[in-house]
Amino acid sequence: MAKKESLLVNRIKSVGYAYKGAILLLKTEASIKIQFVIAVCVTVAGFYFNISPTEWMAQTLAIGIIMTAEGLNTAVEAIADFIHPEHHTKIGFIKDISAGAVFIAAIAATIVGFIIYMPKVF
Repeated sequence: MAKKESLLVNRIKSVGYAYKGAILLLKTEASIKIQFVIAVCVTVAGFYFNISPTEWMAQTLAIGIIMTAEGLNTAVEAIADFIHPEHHTKIGFIKDISAGAVFIAAIAATIVGFIIYMPKVF
């Protein structure tokens, strides 16, 4: 019987796997690369326009939600393709729903961006 790892060792390994997943996502997925560049740009804009702490929180949450949605969408698509590699109507439906969730998050993030930056630009 193998020795059970301590909670701390288990948590450290979990963080390592999560970090590895984030790096894989950034290295392999075009959509997350675009979102990452946008995130860097709005972060620079936040410093340039000296946005408030509340605006930083809203912006950070919007970035996090978008990046999370992109990651989950990628995972759903990978699982769907693994389970059923050929074209299938139900798999297409699942992938469209997943992409739609990213689209909704992107619209919300865009609205947050407009609310924060429109008064500062104009």
